[in-house]
Amino acid sequence: MATLKTCIQTLGHTEALKTGKVDSGPWRLEFEEVPAIIQAFRRMVRGTEFDVSEMAITTYLCARAHGKLLTALPVFIVRAFHHGGILVNRNLDIEHPRQLEGRKVGVNRGYTVTAGVWARAVLQHQYGVDLSKITWVLSGDEHVAEYKAPSNVVPVEAGQKVEDLLISGEVAAAVGLKVENPNLVPLIPDAQNVAFSAMRESGYYPINHTVVVRNELLEQNPDLAPTLFKAFVDSKRQWLERLQQTQAHERQRGDEFYGRVMDTLGGDPLPYGIEPNRQALQSVIGFASEQGILTQQYALEDLFAAGTLDLVG
Repeated sequence: MATLKTCIQTLGHTEALKTGKVDSGPWRLEFEEVPAIIQAFRRMVRGTEFDVSEMAITTYLCARAHGKLLTALPVFIVRAFHHGGILVNRNLDIEHPRQLEGRKVGVNRGYTVTAGVWARAVLQHQYGVDLSKITWVLSGDEHVAEYKAPSNVVPVEAGQKVEDLLISGEVAAAVGLKVENPNLVPLIPDAQNVAFSAMRESGYYPINHTVVVRNELLEQNPDLAPTLFKAFVDSKRQWLERLQQTQAHERQRGDEFYGRVMDTLGGDPLPYGIEPNRQALQSVIGFASEQGILTQQYALEDLFAAGTLDLVG
């Protein structure tokens, strides 16, 4: 039995896979735990350190654009809303997102971070913000070292911290920072309910993370991708059965969001496969292109492993 060095989070829908309760065929998944899953993204992109790895979707798109030898499975194990991920300094009296134009806005880590891409898309497409009129100030670097950001994207100056600039008002707002300060408030009030309204009205449902595999393994083992896909589906199915049998007020922490999505959509809150996720996938590719992360459009079928293109689970 071949061993695959693997790094994914332990989540309700991956737990059965990680504890060996589902069949992964002739491959044994050997899991490495990391303090924060973003460390795995970086290690996979820069050193291909895993055979199978969780990866943020725009990190993957950027990696593919720069020739990294990995390919995704259409397995999307983290989804989230991002309306609430934008903090603003209340002392600046910003009442509408368009008032961010002409100002500086901080970004947690790199410009290609998926949460930032989706949050900027919310600003642009739901609130009419011209992203090019904002100077984006990064707190860190990119996972894909070769990536070059647009000219209105700058690193924070040496010795400074984006959170301090936000608190002082030099940076008007910030995406993805977790800072406790009485002067910092969400830019979009009642963000979660606003996001669920967008889901009901337009199908807004961001994909955050996918799963990638080293190309060499996929080329050598044509059955690997569909076998892994089925293992992720089987693991999720065990979780989904529990979720469907649990009342909203009894759901475990971490399941509340997906439970509410399930209640809203009336079905599986984490569908796998290209077809049930076509809208979200095309959206994130489009947003990445608009924001200067991708310079070319990709067909979805070119981004996912052969043997999985027609699978749904």
